[in-house]
Amino acid sequence: MELDVAKSLDGIISTLTSRDGKYLTFTLANEDYGIGILKIKEIIGMMPITSVPQTPSFVKGVINLRGKVIPVVDLRLKFGIAAIDYTERTCIIVVEITGQSGAVKIGIVVDAVSEVLNIKAEDIENTPAFGTRVNTDYILGMAKIGSSVKILLDIDKVLTTQDLVSLGDS
Repeated sequence: MELDVAKSLDGIISTLTSRDGKYLTFTLANEDYGIGILKIKEIIGMMPITSVPQTPSFVKGVINLRGKVIPVVDLRLKFGIAAIDYTERTCIIVVEITGQSGAVKIGIVVDAVSEVLNIKAEDIENTPAFGTRVNTDYILGMAKIGSSVKILLDIDKVLTTQDLVSLGDS
């Protein structure tokens, strides 16, 4: 019995400690989000995006980044948020997603990059239950920063395996 409790506590503690660390924060439609800094490869300004036919609507196309072709996803459209015209603050965050075929670099368009925050595990709460029909697997947790809440994303789950397959086929 004591061994089972110890194992459960170890699992809870490792989950809590795996969520603390540095996060790059950004905004989408006046909401604050964060992605673990280790997933970020670089941040670039908007550049010409070549559209690719027959891709999902949230896939803006591809860019040529120093000789590498990288797919670009508009995170607003992926999350079902209305599209807006890009501004001088709009940028592309190049992230590395781990999929079934290994690591893939993908650009995500965000409204603006904010800052890098060091967030402690005790400041991160689990995602509240919204009901059985709402899938929140892609949310790592909710970070309480002062009086605001930042939604921490598990970027590997934001784009599902099916999304990665459709990007690979393009």
